[in-house]
Amino acid sequence: MNPAAAANQKEEFKLKDTKPQLGERWPHGGIRGGGGWISSERATSTYDLVEQMFYLYVRVVKAKDLPTNPVTGTIDPYVEVKLGNYKGKTQHFEKKPNPEWHQVFAFSKEKIQSSILEVFVRDREMVGRDDYIGRVIFDMNEVPTRVPPDSPLAPQWYRLEDRRGESKVRGEVMLAVWMGTQADEAFPDAWHTDASSVQGEGVFNIRSKVYVSPKLWYLRVNVIEAQDVEPHDKSQLPQAFVKAQVGNQILKTKVCPQKTLNPMWNEDLIFVAAEPFEEQLYLTVENKVTSAKDEVMGRIILPLHIFGRRLDHRAVHSKWFNLEKFGFGALEGDKRHELKFSSRIHLRVCLEGAYHVLDESTMYLSDQRPTARELWKNPIGILEVGILSAQGLQPMKNKEGKGSTDAYCVAKYGQKWVRTRTIIESLNPKWNEQYTWEVYDPCTVITLGVFDNNHLGGSGGKNDSRIGKVRIRLSTLETDKIYTHSYPLLVLQPSGLKKMGELQLAVRFTCLSLANMIYLYSHPLLPKMHYLHPFTVNQLDSLRYQAMNIVAVRLGRAEPPLRKEVVEYMLDVDSHMWSMRRSKANFFRIVSLFSGVIAMSKWLGEVCQWKNPITTILVHVLFFILICYPELILPTMFLYMFLIGVWNYRYRPRHPPHMDTKLSWAEVAHPDELDEEFDTFPTSKAQDVIRMRYDRLRSVAGRIQTVVGDMATQGERFLALLSWRDPRATSLFVLFCLVAAVALYVTPFKIMALVAGLYWLRHPRFRSKLPSVPSNFFRRLPSRADSML
Repeated sequence: MNPAAAANQKEEFKLKDTKPQLGERWPHGGIRGGGGWISSERATSTYDLVEQMFYLYVRVVKAKDLPTNPVTGTIDPYVEVKLGNYKGKTQHFEKKPNPEWHQVFAFSKEKIQSSILEVFVRDREMVGRDDYIGRVIFDMNEVPTRVPPDSPLAPQWYRLEDRRGESKVRGEVMLAVWMGTQADEAFPDAWHTDASSVQGEGVFNIRSKVYVSPKLWYLRVNVIEAQDVEPHDKSQLPQAFVKAQVGNQILKTKVCPQKTLNPMWNEDLIFVAAEPFEEQLYLTVENKVTSAKDEVMGRIILPLHIFGRRLDHRAVHSKWFNLEKFGFGALEGDKRHELKFSSRIHLRVCLEGAYHVLDESTMYLSDQRPTARELWKNPIGILEVGILSAQGLQPMKNKEGKGSTDAYCVAKYGQKWVRTRTIIESLNPKWNEQYTWEVYDPCTVITLGVFDNNHLGGSGGKNDSRIGKVRIRLSTLETDKIYTHSYPLLVLQPSGLKKMGELQLAVRFTCLSLANMIYLYSHPLLPKMHYLHPFTVNQLDSLRYQAMNIVAVRLGRAEPPLRKEVVEYMLDVDSHMWSMRRSKANFFRIVSLFSGVIAMSKWLGEVCQWKNPITTILVHVLFFILICYPELILPTMFLYMFLIGVWNYRYRPRHPPHMDTKLSWAEVAHPDELDEEFDTFPTSKAQDVIRMRYDRLRSVAGRIQTVVGDMATQGERFLALLSWRDPRATSLFVLFCLVAAVALYVTPFKIMALVAGLYWLRHPRFRSKLPSVPSNFFRRLPSRADSML
C-alpha cells in the first residue's frame, strides 16, 4: 500500500464531525408570525436530537354497509391504500360486511411521487380478480399536518365512490389521513413503504422495540451439614457431597473428607436467577462410591420464591430441610416408591439483593446498581441518543443478483435495550429515532451495534450478521452539550480489519445534580457487598457467563425477539478468550504507561550529563532551595501538577473516544493470529495447525517465564543482603549499615541530602563509564535460581 493510500485509510478509521439539521421544523403554521417554521434555541419536543422525517399517515379504522356479492351473497372485504407506485393492504375478513382493521400505513414524504392518495375497498375472490367495491380519493395538498403534542386526528366516515368518481355507491369507510413525523405515536406499529416487500411473520421483525433485561439475583446456597444420610450399601459409611442445580447451572461441594453419616461442608454455592423465578433449586446428597461412580442418597426440590431476600451483610437464618429418598430394597415390595424422610440437610439460602449482577464485561459496565430497588439512589442525569443514520454500509447478502443490507441498530445501557426499525435494502439507512435513559453513574458505557436482519422471510433464516459496534463512555462527555459525530463501524474478521460503514449519532448527557455527580467520584464503583463479601475471580467469570445466557434467553422470547447472537455481541461474551493480538495490544498499553517515567528518566540523565548546562544549573538552584526549605517539596509537586493540568486543558479531547485500530493492533495483526482468535473453543482446526500454534504459544510463554524469573532473582538478591547466604556479602552490608547509622546520626539530614544530590548531579568529567559500586555489589549477591532444576 502506498503512503497516500495508507494515510487515506487511517482517516477512514477516525471519528468525523457532522452537522445534521436536528430538531423540528414545521411547515403550514407553527409559531404565529414565525414565517411558517418553528424556530427556537431548544426545541420543546423529545425528538430534538434527530433529523425530522415527514410521513403521510393513513389510519384505516373500519367499514360499514358494504354490499355483498350478488352471486355468493357474502363479502370478504379488505382495504388497499395506493400512493403512486406504493400499495399497502389490510388483512381480509371472510363474510363480514362491517369489518374493523385499525391499521396505519406510513408513506415517506421523500418517496411520494403522486398528488393523489387513493383508498380502495375490495372484495377478495378465491378465483379470478378481486371485485371493486368503491374508493375514496384525497388531494395531497389538502391533507392536514399534525403537530405534536396535539391529540390524534379523529377519523371520519367517507362514502365510497365508483370507478369514475361520478357518483356515490353503497358503503362507508372510516379513515384518518394526516402528515406527521417519526415522533407520531402511530409510527412504530405502522406499515412502512420502506418495508413493502416484507411479508408474513417478517413484518414483526422489522419494527422498532424497547426491551428490558430481566431482573437478575445472585442465589447464595450455604450448604452447612446433613444428618442421617443412608447409602445403598449400609455396610459402608458414605463419603458424601452435595450437588445443586438451578436451571442449567450445576455446582458441587467438596467431598466430605471423613466417611460419616453426618457430613459437614459449610460451603457457599452461588447461582444466577431471574425474575419471574421459573427454575427451582434441585439439591441431591450423593455418595462418592468410586472415582467414576456416584449414588444419590437423598434429594429435595425447592422453589426460589420461598427464600428470603438479603439487603445487607447480616446473616440470614439457617433451616433444616427433610430429604426425599426412594427405596430400592428387594424386600420392600410395593413400598419402594413411597417417599421416606429418613435424613435431612441444613441450609442457609438467600437471594442477594445488595450485589449488582454482572452480565457484561467489567470494562464496559453500563449499570452498577444493586438488584434490590430499595437500595437505588436518585438518578444524576439523563442520556439522550439520536440514532440518525448509517453511511456506506457493505452489502451483507445477495438478493436477485445484487448486494443488499437490511440494517437495524441496537443500543444497550443499563437494563434498557432499544432496537430501531429495519430499513430494507439500503446501504445508507436513515432511522432518525431518539431514545432516553436515566443515568445513575457517569462512569458507565453505552454500547450501540448495527446488524443485518436475516429473518425477514418469516421465522427461518440464519443468524443476524454483525456490521459494527460503538462504545461511548459517559464520563468523557461534557454535560448539556450535543455531540454529533459519524463513528466508523469496524469489524475484525479472519481476513483482517474491515470498515463496514459509518454510524451517525447525536448524543447529549444532561446533568440533573452536579453535587451528586461529584459525590459519586468518591464512592466505590460497585455496591459495597462486592467489597465486604467479594467473589473469587473464577466465580465472577462463571456467574457473568450464566447471567449472559439468561439475558439472551429471556430477550429471545420477546416479540420481535432480540436474538442470542445480537445479545452476545453487545455483551462481549467472548472478551475473555485468548488472543495473541489482544495480548500484544495490552503489553504495549503497559509500555505506554511507563513512557512518561522513561521520558523523565531520560531528561534527568541529560541533566546529570550536563547536555544543557543552563537547565542543569537551574536544577541545581531548585535543588538548593528545596534542601534549605524542605517544607516546599510537596507544595511544589502539587503546584507543578496543577500547572500541567491547566496547560493541558487547551489541548483536551474535543471528541468522544472511538475504536482505535492502532491501539488494538488490528491493522498489523498476522492472518494466522486472527484465524486463531476466531477459532471455536474447543478448537476445530487441523492437528498440524494446532501444533504450530502450541509451539508459538510456548515460545511466547518462554519469554514471559524468563522475565518473571529475572524479577524473582532481583527480589531474592535483595533478601540475601541479610540472610547470610553469602557470609562475606552480608558481613560487608551489615558493617556498612552500622557506619551509615552512625554517620546519619551525627550528620544533619540536610547536609547528607545536599551531598547525595551534588554527587548525583556531578559533571561527566567526574563520572566513570563502569557500573557503580552498589550495582556491582548487588549483582554479585546469590539468588535461589541456583536451586532450580
